Amino acid sequence: MINKSKNYDELLYSLPLTVRSIIIKLDDNLKESLEEIRLRIDKPLMIHVNNQEKFLSIDGKIVNSPKLAYIVTSEDCEKALQLISKSSIYAFENEIKNGYITLKGGYRVGICGKCVIENGSIKTIVNVSGFNYRIMRQCIGASDEIMKYIIKYPNIVYNTLIISPPQCGKTTLLRDIARNISNGMADLDFNGENVSIIDERSEIAACFKGNPQNDVGYRTDVLDSCPKHIGILMMIRSMSPKVIITDEIGKIEDILAIHEALNAGVSIITTVHGKDIEDIMRKKHIDDMLNNREFDRYVILSRKLGAGTIDAILDKEFKAIFKGPYRKECSLL
Repeated sequence: MINKSKNYDELLYSLPLTVRSIIIKLDDNLKESLEEIRLRIDKPLMIHVNNQEKFLSIDGKIVNSPKLAYIVTSEDCEKALQLISKSSIYAFENEIKNGYITLKGGYRVGICGKCVIENGSIKTIVNVSGFNYRIMRQCIGASDEIMKYIIKYPNIVYNTLIISPPQCGKTTLLRDIARNISNGMADLDFNGENVSIIDERSEIAACFKGNPQNDVGYRTDVLDSCPKHIGILMMIRSMSPKVIITDEIGKIEDILAIHEALNAGVSIITTVHGKDIEDIMRKKHIDDMLNNREFDRYVILSRKLGAGTIDAILDKEFKAIFKGPYRKECSLL
């Protein structure tokens, strides 16, 4: 059974009864590879597994045609909303307006429906019509083999940008880098440093009621559900980090905040969507950081050997110091 050590029951019991019974019937190999469970009113029940979409029948079998799949009902979706919100929608209003609710164990449920707009911003989502249950897995050791390119004895942490298309394991790798920097690595004579994570979408640490559900290290402080540009400045002023870690930069506000951190002597490790250096060079605001050589390392990911494949690691002059493809097999939690 997947994520037994990560409160898998929290995932199961957040599913409406009929859908829960279908997921329980899945083959064990499918359960181990499960990435997403998708519920849409009056649409076939679907899962995402091994980077492929599959239809599920009422008896928990994969079927080729949507006509043979279980059709999700409005009652299923109503019950799902009750379960993930513990029957208290207002208690989760801040999360819902961002389009998701985080469950105990680090699972995240995406929500869609009708947005209620107030003063130009989303106040909440009503008439919920679809859910995406994302099964988070922490891959302990995913970054072990590449840490020697990111840290240097005795206490140097290189400014690092992870470049990755969607669903290639960038957040998983980022999370494990945070753990290693925080805890230290004896084999690299690295004692560990204070790490601050600004987790705008609750994906890195997966906080539940403020408590990280993932192991991000014992010298790590997490600012959950906070915009990156605000959180970076808050952490610099309050938590004295050696390293700030955040995910998916792109806005000019993010870039300006990163400059503030660099000027304060804080190292930055972050990610951006893209295929390679040439791709992100076309991104507004990011291109200036590359042209100014503000990052010391670039880690480029793909799915060539599966999620988490490292294609290459480049230095600040874009010269390869590691060539893949390489993928670390590690324990999934």
